[in-house]
Amino acid sequence: MANLGSLERAIMDVLWDAGKALRVRELLSTLNEERELAYTTVQTVAERLVRKGLLVRTPYRNAFRYAAVMTRDEHVSALMLEALAASTDRLPVLARFAQSVEEEDALALMDELARRTGRRAAD
Repeated sequence: MANLGSLERAIMDVLWDAGKALRVRELLSTLNEERELAYTTVQTVAERLVRKGLLVRTPYRNAFRYAAVMTRDEHVSALMLEALAASTDRLPVLARFAQSVEEEDALALMDELARRTGRRAAD
C-alpha cells in the first residue's frame, strides 16, 4: 500500500466522511471548498486510486461513482500492519509502539487485546 499524495488523501477523506459513493462533480464540490481544482484533475486522481485498489467505481448514468474499498479504520490498520511486516524482528517495533502511544490509547489497546485473547486486562 503506497503512500498517498495530498490530493489522494483529500479524496479519500471526502469519501470516508461522506460514507457513500460520490461522483467526481460531488468530490470536486467538496474539495473546492479548500482549493481550486479542475474536474479532470480530480477524475485523474480518483482513477489512480482505483488502480491502487483503494477505490471502486461503478457506472451511474453517464458518469461513475467512486467509493472507498475499506473504511478509514481498516486503511490505517492495514498501513500499521504493513509497517510492522517490514521489520524482521517485530518485538522491538511493537515494544517501541507500546511505549510511544498515549496512556489512554495504550489502555484501549490492552482492553482490545484482552478481549481478543479472552484474558482479563491488567488494572
